[in-house]
Amino acid sequence: MKFFNKLARDEQGATAIEYGLIAALIAVAAITAMGSLGNTLSDTFSEVQTEMAG
Repeated sequence: MKFFNKLARDEQGATAIEYGLIAALIAVAAITAMGSLGNTLSDTFSEVQTEMAG
């Protein structure tokens, strides 16, 4: 029973989970931003290619 009481009061696991959630949120934001940037760059290079070909 002491083990479960000690485990319930231990907050290190909760801190690790919080850091993991923050890292996941940052990763999702970065992936979204990079995807948007990639589409914009693709459009820009396509426009440049069209202007140079014509």
